[in-house]
Amino acid sequence: MLGQPKALVTGAGRLLDEDEESMATQKYRNDSRELLAQSRVELAAGDVRQASEKGWGAAAQMVKAIAEQRGVHHRGHALLYDVVSTLAAEAGDDDIDRLFELAGGLHTNFYEDWYGAGRVERGLRDVERFLDKLEPLIRHNPLPVPPHARG
Repeated sequence: MLGQPKALVTGAGRLLDEDEESMATQKYRNDSRELLAQSRVELAAGDVRQASEKGWGAAAQMVKAIAEQRGVHHRGHALLYDVVSTLAAEAGDDDIDRLFELAGGLHTNFYEDWYGAGRVERGLRDVERFLDKLEPLIRHNPLPVPPHARG
């Protein structure tokens, strides 16, 4: 297990102290929940592409919250997928990986506009389940991250 670092480098490469770290993690977590709420507003307004992108953003922001807390670089999709795969393996919960893949489909839909409102709505419910699975991991910080993803 990784211990809680005294200082870490953010995804942007800036050194943070312990107090700032919790603020950065909190910001990503709050942004995640806010984006999920905004995605539902967009869906209700009939904008499935914006709803899709905000759903993806909600999932990505929660992963960034965990990565930030652990001092793991998170600039780029591949690094986010690495963190998610590690979390799923360590937790013994394949749903974590699967739900993030579904969120990735929402991201693709922003560009391709393949999904109807019903599919996007189901995707947003999956994103909410993903957030609910990951959020407790922020508080407890129990899982290691891949060595190649560390700063």
